[in-house]
Amino acid sequence: MTPDPRPLAAINYHCIRPCNADCHFCFATFRGVVGQLSTDDAKRLLTSLRRPYAQKITFAGGEPTLRADLPELIRFAKELGYTTSVVTNGFRLDRVLDRVADALDWVGLSVDSADEDTQRALGRGPGDHVRNAVALAVRCHALGVRLKINTVVTALNADEDLTDFLRLVRPERWKVFQVLRVVGQNDGRVEPLLIEPDVFAAYVARHQHLAAEGLAPVHESNEAMLDSYVMIDPKGRFYGDTGGVHRESRPILDVGVDVALREVGFELDKLVARGGIYSWE
Repeated sequence: MTPDPRPLAAINYHCIRPCNADCHFCFATFRGVVGQLSTDDAKRLLTSLRRPYAQKITFAGGEPTLRADLPELIRFAKELGYTTSVVTNGFRLDRVLDRVADALDWVGLSVDSADEDTQRALGRGPGDHVRNAVALAVRCHALGVRLKINTVVTALNADEDLTDFLRLVRPERWKVFQVLRVVGQNDGRVEPLLIEPDVFAAYVARHQHLAAEGLAPVHESNEAMLDSYVMIDPKGRFYGDTGGVHRESRPILDVGVDVALREVGFELDKLVARGGIYSWE
């Protein structure tokens, strides 16, 4: 029987811990993680995941563009046959696009608000984040790199309407997340930003009119997010947040993909239910 290719169809590889922003809600802080895989080991990891497992690889962080070898890893992944993606705050993305736009299929820009003051209050940039995002969106469209916008809904932006911004940048996909508390990652800091499910639902409903323009939010509540992602930390370990508590597997390169994945929470049905498998090629 041919194995089901979907369980690891899409992988988020958080390839570096440091970030040049200070987002107060970030769930990928990797407290206690020191260092990252070398270029050679990262390539070994990408190779081990590719078949019969992963089809799409998303380089995330921290801030992945802080890795000097990110263009090399993107090109290597593309040569392996992956659909390639980067999720970034954008402040160093131009350097990556200069070198490897031809091998990069998707860019996910993290934009939580169209108001610069709100972005700054959330810890994302010194006050020019929205302007930079608009310029990068224009460049991605010109280069033929598919664009996604990622928005985390918190107490600071839950009443906002992003319609005008979305019409300006025209993403192919808009992901909207309810701010998530993860013990061991952002607890002790994120609490003032948490919102109730009905507040998140109201935010989503406010933007449903954009469906007619192909801009409707692909929305994920806390419950939808937990155990529905295949995620790898900077040390090459699967990690998960089952029950809102962070945990890691043993290193994938030491024990293999199958063994390591069984050591963290992941549910294929939840991946499918949240729309995690879509036409990304």
